[in-house]
Amino acid sequence: MIDLKKFDAVIFDMDGVLIDSEPLWKIAMEEVFASVGCMLTRKDFQKTVGLRIDEVIEYWYNEVGWENHSPKDVEQKIVQRMVELIREHGEPLPGVVETIQHLEEIGLKIGLATSSYNILIDTVLDVLSIREAFHVTHSAENEEFGKPHPAVYLTVAKALNVDPTSCLVIEDSLNGIISGKAARMQVICIPEKTHHPEPKLMLADIQFDDMNQMLESFKTTTTK
Repeated sequence: MIDLKKFDAVIFDMDGVLIDSEPLWKIAMEEVFASVGCMLTRKDFQKTVGLRIDEVIEYWYNEVGWENHSPKDVEQKIVQRMVELIREHGEPLPGVVETIQHLEEIGLKIGLATSSYNILIDTVLDVLSIREAFHVTHSAENEEFGKPHPAVYLTVAKALNVDPTSCLVIEDSLNGIISGKAARMQVICIPEKTHHPEPKLMLADIQFDDMNQMLESFKTTTTK
């Protein structure tokens, strides 16, 4: 059980935590990679879940390669396709709005730390209508290293003016868990449903099946 009274802030990952975007990422990548002659499948993309998109592109460029299109061009095409898909299909995952409301009611600071780029942060927060709830949002686009490096989480903690050890992280991927733990934060994992079962997710301090289950646990420690 996680006792929210021990924390000053809750920091959310975005993809697979606030929005069911992992399937959209796989669609966007499959389409764009196919357009440059790389017939990668959605199963292949399990290998790069949680990485920043430029690191994903670099990984696949080194693994399979392609011609006539720069990695930066492929990256931009994928990001633009993601903007379109989020606008068309984006919805908050179950329990997200209610959890955010509960955190606001009990006075915790709320942050967002994601590997997704700023344009995607803006798109998601606007589509889900939750922008005003976040005191700080930050993209690993602005860091030298993305997750699993802890920089993005440490930057959010600093911007929130809280000690990293008083932050609770909500993640869905192994790279995200490693990032949060390396920042000396406690980490909840709600595994993204399209991921293959990953025993290493046990590195998180606690796991929940979904955010509604997590919220019920939160309420047991904040309503006494």
